[in-house]
Amino acid sequence: MTADGIISAIIIGAVIGVLARLILPGRQRISVLVTIIVGIVAALLGTWLADILGVKTTDGIDWIEILIQVALACVGVALVAGRGRR
Repeated sequence: MTADGIISAIIIGAVIGVLARLILPGRQRISVLVTIIVGIVAALLGTWLADILGVKTTDGIDWIEILIQVALACVGVALVAGRGRR
């Protein structure tokens, strides 16, 4: 992975993590750094899953891939936030 790819993954992961926190109801007591890490992992897993499903590359914006990434980020943020409350 190139430096551009790493920077892109961080930016996209941050956006996806923030979207997940906005979608989830209630307050999540996790740091911004953890949100970004969860977003990066969700973005990578979502891209991999979209590739397996055959929807990674479509005409225009890859809405299905983005939806998969945000859904995975929601699950990840909920798991991390729920684990911190115990």
